[in-house]
Order: sequence, then structure tokens, then C-alpha cells
Amino acid sequence: MGLNMTKEPAGRRFFIAGRELQIPKLSPGLYLAATPIGNLRDITIRALETLAGADVIACEDTRVTRKLLEHYGIATSLTPYHEHNAASARPKLLARLADGESVALVSDAGTPLISDPGYKLVRAAHDAGHAVTSLPGPSALLAALTNAGLPTDRFFFEGFLPAKATQRTARISELARIPATLVLFESGPRLAGALSALALGLGDRPAAVCRELTKLHEEVRRDTLARLARQYSEGGETRGEIVIVIAPAADGEAPPDSQEFDEIIRNSLKRLSLKDAVSEIAQSTGVPRRAVYQRALALAKEK
Repeated sequence: MGLNMTKEPAGRRFFIAGRELQIPKLSPGLYLAATPIGNLRDITIRALETLAGADVIACEDTRVTRKLLEHYGIATSLTPYHEHNAASARPKLLARLADGESVALVSDAGTPLISDPGYKLVRAAHDAGHAVTSLPGPSALLAALTNAGLPTDRFFFEGFLPAKATQRTARISELARIPATLVLFESGPRLAGALSALALGLGDRPAAVCRELTKLHEEVRRDTLARLARQYSEGGETRGEIVIVIAPAADGEAPPDSQEFDEIIRNSLKRLSLKDAVSEIAQSTGVPRRAVYQRALALAKEK
């Protein structure tokens, strides 16, 4: 016969499809568990066993993770670990590992360490000689990449672009030299401006905007960067989590032509005043402010 799970604490269990499953306590170490990016059913059995069997779960927002645990009847205690408290929380987690406990690390959604401070904890755990185990699972990055219909043989994950226009322009200029599909995260309020800046800096490449993946209102829009910028300038839905996927440059692809430049100016004028649009475009393109102003003024008069 197998192990007698009834001797384990009542908390070491989870429920799936109405069935209760009891599990043993995890071996000591740090466990990196991927959690759903939206649909709560997108979680592996192994991840559920880990979350239920750990001594503690370190998470970004206890309220978010608690909803997942309650859905599966898991009673493991939670402790916050995020960019604002990582420096003080990390030594405490390492101390628990040193005492022989098992610690599960999760993010609010998806695979931990992607755009969060978890790598410092993993590095410290390795340095201290603790076992570290990765549990593969959901990832917004990979879900968007595979859904976009763009090349997947080579890709580069950028995360979020800088918020300041000059820094953003400089970074996009660097991205333009990378011979791979680009994957970026973006927020709704910044989406139209980011797409315009990307069209200017990269050329009008094919792209996809993937929003609310795996959720009820999942949406994937596929078009060129300039057309996508126009769609979201004109009121496309921007609520929820957003991933932008951009095709690599075609061989011999030239920078944006005058028609594309006019399109970017028009998109900016829909969002901003003439003065602010000129400032944004001059900063993001390096085109002299006077030249941008004259062209923007001409297009504004046409309108």
C-alpha cells in the first residue's frame, strides 16, 4: 500500500473537481511555482501539490494569491515578497530555508522572476546551498508569442519600455538592431503612445497586441504598428494586461517614410495638443522640432 496521507496535517491538501487530495510535506528548499495569468484552471497538478505542501508561500500580493488558494481549498500560510519589501523579506525567507522549511515563490500571475524581484532570492538560495526547484507553467510572454502568428524561432523579451520619452526613444533604437521577434509588456494608458514610438523607431512592422489572455475578454489584434497605434488612439479597449509582439525587421527594411511619419503625427494629434504632440515626436524621433511643428501644423489645418 502507499503512504498513509491521513497522518499529514489537514492543511496539506487541495481540492480539484470536487475531490480532496492529501499530500505529504515538501522536502526543504525553494520552489518556483507558475500560477494562472487569468483562467484559474490553467495551473498544473504539480503546482497545486507544491502550494499545498509548502510551509509558506511567498507572493507579491496576498489578496491575489489567496483567491487562488481558496479556489482549490489550500490553507498554506502566505507572506508578502515584492519589490518594495524584498530587501527586508529576503533574509527572513532564507532563514526559514536554513531551518529546513519549504518555501514556494509565486507572482500574482504567470511564472515568477519574469518582471519581478524573485531572481535575487533565487541567487541567494543557490549561494547558501539550498535546493531550488522550478515548476513550469503559465506565462503571458509565451502565451502572447505563440498566439501572435509571428516568427517564434528567435525572440527577445524587453519587459516594459522606459516611461520618459527620451529614454524610450533610445531604448527602441537599440531594439531596432535585434534580429528577433520582440515581446514587450505595456499598460493601457501608455499603449497608443508606445505603439506610435515603436512605429517610428522600428518601421511599420507587423505586430500583435494581446490583451487579457486566457480571460473572459481575451483579445488579439494583428496589424502593422502604425495601424495599431491609430486603432488605440481612436478608442480601442486598453483595460487589462497587455503584451505587444513585434515581427523582426525584414532584410533591407528602411526607416519610416514620409507617409508613415504623417500617420504618426496624426495619431499623436488625436491624443495630444499640437504643442505636446510636437514635443513628443521631436523627442522620440530626433527630427528637429521646427520641422515637426511645420508638418504637424499643415496636417492639423488639413483636418
